[in-house]
Amino acid sequence: MAVEVSERTYATGRRKTAVAKVWLMPGTGEIRVNGQTVSQYFGRVTLEREILRPFQVTETEGKFDVQARLLGGGVAAQAIALRHGIARALSSLNPEFHTPLKRAGLLTRDPRMKERRKYGLKKARKAPQFSKR
Repeated sequence: MAVEVSERTYATGRRKTAVAKVWLMPGTGEIRVNGQTVSQYFGRVTLEREILRPFQVTETEGKFDVQARLLGGGVAAQAIALRHGIARALSSLNPEFHTPLKRAGLLTRDPRMKERRKYGLKKARKAPQFSKR
């Protein structure tokens, strides 16, 4: 899948409460997250591998630079939000990328969120201990 692009592309990725604002531009494959490299920001090889999956699926490794701003959530949720944002940016960049990214499950936003706490309970479902007397 050859792609020749000269402009920047923007996309937003989400997971739980994490939001990734992603700018994709032609380059050498450098990924900057909140002003740091991926390895400095995340510090886990597994998360780095997960972030690079959209490039592996579309066979565009080392062809794009990524600038990302991550907000909210935990480290793993931020990594998945970044992956989602990169996949969406690639999909909007070249329509040919949409099918392989969709098949790999990278364009689907993970809908699982923390359940809200209900009144009368300690947590979402945990009730106070029952006392007969």
